[in-house]
Amino acid sequence: MSFEDIFERIITFMQLHPSGNYRLMVGTDSQVHHNRTLFISGVVIQNIGKGAWACIRKVVEPREMKQLHERISYETTLTERIVSLFTEAHKNRLIDIVLPHIYHGASFTMEGHIDIGSGQRNKTREYVEEMVTRIESMGFEPKIKPDSFVASSYANRYTK
Repeated sequence: MSFEDIFERIITFMQLHPSGNYRLMVGTDSQVHHNRTLFISGVVIQNIGKGAWACIRKVVEPREMKQLHERISYETTLTERIVSLFTEAHKNRLIDIVLPHIYHGASFTMEGHIDIGSGQRNKTREYVEEMVTRIESMGFEPKIKPDSFVASSYANRYTK
């Protein structure tokens, strides 16, 4: 699917219930395999408590990326690439769907899910500030583990 196809699916999903509570989430996970590293990015639009629509994008790097910082950084780059496709015009179209219903409880947020955590036992904790800053600079709200389920759960299931 092209980005415009994905965007139109998101629009259609949101127009079904314009007074919903929507979260647009993008996140990437990776898995090192023999002679390659597989990256899966997930794009999810969720109407909280009422369902979701989602799709994935697959990228294969033809080498084993064993350095954790390189892999986490590339995951964030792939998320940023998708996020960058949501121009101000795209964002405004999505906001315009819920805007007439804001006073009746409608909401819309945009999140970048990063497959890292800040816990003491988490090897990725030293990269949290760097990756969070990158997602924030794109205008999306960064989420890390345990709240980054698009990267750490949804995309993860397709990396195996």
